[in-house]
Amino acid sequence: MSLSVESQLGSVLLVLACFVGLGQLSVDSSFRECAHFLYKQQPPTGVQNKDFQSICQRYNNQPRYATLYDSSKRIPFYSAYTFKRSDGEKHINFPWMYEPQLSSPSATDNMLPFLEVLPELKLDEAQAVLEDYADSVMYVRGQLNPDEHQADPDDKAATYTLTNVVPQVKDFYRTQWSHHLNNVRQRLNNYCHSTAYVVTGVTTTGNTIRRDNVNRVAIPKYIWSAYCCPDFDTNAPYDIRYKFPSFAAYGLNEVASSFIMEVSQKRIETLIKQQMPVDQNFQLFASNCIPEV
Repeated sequence: MSLSVESQLGSVLLVLACFVGLGQLSVDSSFRECAHFLYKQQPPTGVQNKDFQSICQRYNNQPRYATLYDSSKRIPFYSAYTFKRSDGEKHINFPWMYEPQLSSPSATDNMLPFLEVLPELKLDEAQAVLEDYADSVMYVRGQLNPDEHQADPDDKAATYTLTNVVPQVKDFYRTQWSHHLNNVRQRLNNYCHSTAYVVTGVTTTGNTIRRDNVNRVAIPKYIWSAYCCPDFDTNAPYDIRYKFPSFAAYGLNEVASSFIMEVSQKRIETLIKQQMPVDQNFQLFASNCIPEV
């Protein structure tokens, strides 16, 4: 039997996949292992940057969430995850980890603790390392997929990788942003009846954390977040109901910042279009998170 060109190409790709690492790359261009963390299995569209790398964040041999990582700025542009109903408890006893395949495509596809750095890897060329944050007084490691929005211990542990972290001003992170995360947690816990898909990310302007007189890690100007819950409680009070099926928020990552602005999905997309390398078709959620009738 003769094979079509498409079939032959598919066979070649399948064979090649078996020879790359464990056959399941965590750094690839399609989020193919992490599609179920994305609404309708589609990542945000309209992103244009050759330095962005798609990471399927794997911990303990399971995919946990998706991250679009900027290897030139050594921070994620966004992390996309599914919200898990939780009590909001934050764990602090997990070790910080890194992504081996950002430094070597043939390395393991699981994130690893910095205590287990593979000797052949030059980690700091393509990602942030612990030393980048060691002398930072103003900034803390702010998770885009926050521990508080996960329930399973392994899902929580997987949020403690520097590829899910950006420098957040300490006061802003511990007050306004933490308060917002808790509000969203309670809202989704109580009124979302389906899987809630969340995308949280940043905008940048060029400011960086420096180490040894070298620009190392980009400092976000804004932190933003949006969720999509297609099946929600239509009997919720109006001040809650209008924030479904999707809503968003952003805050200025500064010491004096005193607000979190809750806005529509469209409004947050406009902000991102103005400040980041995305085109005018940029969209966080497929079909704008409009539920199918």
